Amino acid sequence: MAKEAAKIKISTAKRSFGKWVTVVEGIEKEANPKELSSRLKAKLACGGTFKDNKIELQGEHSEKVKKLLVAAGFAESQIEME
Repeated sequence: MAKEAAKIKISTAKRSFGKWVTVVEGIEKEANPKELSSRLKAKLACGGTFKDNKIELQGEHSEKVKKLLVAAGFAESQIEME
């Protein structure tokens, strides 16, 4: 239910010292975002965190994250990239 209703936004941002961060917003609590964050970090071999209802991954991984979210059961039509 939560996976069909969620509108997910994937964006990248440049943080201090010129480091890139991929931000995933819109994951509902029913979809267990902490577990999803751990799986994304493991698959992408990067660090990251879940805070303020956002998953932040170190590095520029927007295309890979979209593919992994589709593989996890989210519809490609509900994922928006910036």
